[in-house]
Amino acid sequence: MTTSDKDVAQLKRTPLYEQHRALGARLVEFSGWEMPIQYSGIIEEHQAVRTRAGLFDVSHMGEFKVEGPDAQAFLQYLVPNDVSKLAIHQALYTPLCLPDGNTIDDLLIYHLAEQHYMLVVNAGNIEKDLQWVQSQAKRFANVTISDQSDTTALLALQGPAALSILQPLTPVDLNSILYYHFVPGQVDGIDCLISRTGYTGEDGFELYCAPVDVVKLWNDLLAAGKEQGLLPAGLGARDTLRLEAGFCLYGHELDEQTNPLEARLGWTVKLKKGSFIGHDVLQRVKAEGPARLLVGIELIERGVPRGGYAIYDGEQQIGSLRSGAPGPTVKKNIAMGFVEAAHATVGRQVQVEIRGKRVAAQIVALPFYKRQK
Repeated sequence: MTTSDKDVAQLKRTPLYEQHRALGARLVEFSGWEMPIQYSGIIEEHQAVRTRAGLFDVSHMGEFKVEGPDAQAFLQYLVPNDVSKLAIHQALYTPLCLPDGNTIDDLLIYHLAEQHYMLVVNAGNIEKDLQWVQSQAKRFANVTISDQSDTTALLALQGPAALSILQPLTPVDLNSILYYHFVPGQVDGIDCLISRTGYTGEDGFELYCAPVDVVKLWNDLLAAGKEQGLLPAGLGARDTLRLEAGFCLYGHELDEQTNPLEARLGWTVKLKKGSFIGHDVLQRVKAEGPARLLVGIELIERGVPRGGYAIYDGEQQIGSLRSGAPGPTVKKNIAMGFVEAAHATVGRQVQVEIRGKRVAAQIVALPFYKRQK
């Protein structure tokens, strides 16, 4: 889905747009942004992240600051996960739910300081999420929400060599940053938030900085990692990496017709913490059991599974795929989709309809890939 000149005029661009062009990136429309889908090739970039390192521009993501004496109480009400458990300099993954228990987005919450949090939301949902968060905040007297998306750039350095590439550029001891923790510090002389998070199934870091600094940071990281085989990586590899790791993508496995229990995110739904948006519905779904469940699908016969394809058990359609692709690391054609709960058993033989033909497949445990610690 390359973009026409007319479409391009409407698309937003990150501060790294000219760098992507200079590197020969193939640019496509993604959530209203003109973004690189690949540079050298999806498989090559995917394998670089799995075996060495890849650098992603994720500056299109949205960031909101939530501050004030009621900030924690508000966030506890806003999301199903337990924000009270967050230490300062710790991050949390959570869905953002509607009153019907379904998912308006999934996001990270960073506990920056006392009464001070940052929400990181998906690029395509920035306006929708901001309106929702602001409308819910009206129930709380002492909380302010500010959209920092335009004043925040974000790079993701992912892969087993990420730490050794990044460490010479910062005085911060990266080994001391635990998974899903972060520290403010300088990288390459630039003020950053250094976060041990990512969306690839590998170790790595995400670096939040000012847009004015991100071009220098991008170029210097690529130069620093060149000898270790660091490659710039696009959205294509980002998608195959997260699919192998079994991570949900909003608009695919999660949407406003899907609740987190169906999507196997029950670990993010803390029913005992007290009232939150969607609590009673999710409590009922948990008690009764979800009607459908997210499953991993592996093709046995040849064919490439894609989102939207129907899943059959014999003559009965039992669900449909939400994401699918060849998995370069697992060397299998893989997919995630929802099936009726009664059919969601690992090892069950199913069929995926690809262009009118039923192709043999089976339900497998998620994730497809797990890195060796």
